[in-house]
Amino acid sequence: MKKTFNIEEINELIRTRRSIYPAQYTGEKVDDNIIEQMLENANWAPNHKHTEPWRFIVFTENGLDQLGKFQSDIYKQVSTIKGNFDEAKMEKLRNKPLMASHVIAIGMKRDEKQSIPVEEEIAAVASAVQNMQLTASAYGVGCYWGSGGITYMEEAKKALGLEKEDKLLGFLYVGIPKEGFWPEGKRTPINDKVNWVKG
Repeated sequence: MKKTFNIEEINELIRTRRSIYPAQYTGEKVDDNIIEQMLENANWAPNHKHTEPWRFIVFTENGLDQLGKFQSDIYKQVSTIKGNFDEAKMEKLRNKPLMASHVIAIGMKRDEKQSIPVEEEIAAVASAVQNMQLTASAYGVGCYWGSGGITYMEEAKKALGLEKEDKLLGFLYVGIPKEGFWPEGKRTPINDKVNWVKG
C-alpha cells in the first residue's frame, strides 16, 4: 500500500543535514536507541544484487577509550616504519574519540563472488551512511564522517575484522551539538550541474 509522507519535511531534512564535528559536541551521551535506529535505517540503503556490504562497529562508553588507544597504536606502528611519525597527530588520534558519544567504524565487506564492481559496493555503503546521517539529523543529533587517520592503513582494516578485499571507509562520529549550533549550508545552483535531454 502506498504511504503518504510530508514531502516538505523530507526536503528540509535532506537540505539541512550537516557535518557536525566532535569539537562541537556537548559531551552528552546520545541515547543508544537513536544509534540503533540509525543502524536500522542504514540497513535499508540501496545495493546491487542485495549484497548488503555495510559493516559497522559501534564504540561507546569505555569503548571510546579503547578506540583511541587502538588508533594511536596503529598510527605509531605504521608511521614509525615509514619515518613520518608525528607525536601531535598520535595524541589527536588518541583523544578524538573521547569527544564523541559514539563512534561507528564503517566497513565495506566485499561480495565473495565479486559479482559487481567494487565501486558499487562502496556506493552502497555511502548510501547507508547517508541514511544514518539523515536519521541523526531528524533527532537533532550531530554526525561527522571522518576518513583520515588510520582509515586506509591495512593494519587497521585487519584488526577490525576486515579481509584483504574489504575496505575500511572511515569513522562516523556522533554527538549532541552545542546549543544553537547547526551551521547553514552552501551549495551552488543545481542547474549548473545538470543537462536535460528531451529528444
